[in-house]
Amino acid sequence: MKRKEFLRGLGLIGISSLAIPIINSCSKDDASDSSDTDSSSGSGSSSGDCSVSPSETAGPFPTITPSSLVKSNIVMDRTGVGFTIKITIKNTKANCAALKGAIVDIWHCDKDGYYSEYGGTSMQSVNYTSVHFLRGRQTTDDNGLVTFTSIFPGWYSGRATHIHVHIYNASGTSLLVTQIAFPEGSNSAVALVNASTANGYTKGLSGYTYNASDNVFSDSVANEMSTVTGSVSDGFVLTHTINVAS
Repeated sequence: MKRKEFLRGLGLIGISSLAIPIINSCSKDDASDSSDTDSSSGSGSSSGDCSVSPSETAGPFPTITPSSLVKSNIVMDRTGVGFTIKITIKNTKANCAALKGAIVDIWHCDKDGYYSEYGGTSMQSVNYTSVHFLRGRQTTDDNGLVTFTSIFPGWYSGRATHIHVHIYNASGTSLLVTQIAFPEGSNSAVALVNASTANGYTKGLSGYTYNASDNVFSDSVANEMSTVTGSVSDGFVLTHTINVAS
């Protein structure tokens, strides 16, 4: 991870609020209706581009001991809209062939914008330091694929909806820390899920920071954009490709 990116991820923690569940990194909120021009599914990222995916900050809430969280179902006690995460890892040093045996860690916030393993501080008021929900590790199969069962992430101040990913080679050497962006717009999963009060998503999108104004995604969102399909009733499926040099 580049030092300037890490500092960028931490440098804006200071946004004051009494009602926002997490006060965290990145840019000012932007709820502009112009984001409604985005489609409900994305490019899938990197599928036609054999270059290394963008490196991003792990943020202030990385998994503390990821090797202890080898599992594909990362829901634990969290509730929300069903969500399947399918990530394919490809190797730029082999003409972007599928990378078998890569270790993939993911983590994301719950429907209310909270992370496990942290809390009780100004960054996150609710204390979840003793639990490990929505964090997991898997190893890629012959097709470079890992699959996780989760719930659709919520959002918090200053950030668009996102998933953190840390990829290692089979021997445990870090290859890339990156993030996954979500399509936005009036018919997107982000909009539909956040309108689903029946599933506990009570914040809506008032004060939401869109990808174009997100300080992580604003300069590289095309290469970090996922494809999301499905429905609130049946659950959503995210597919995404990440390229690493291994």
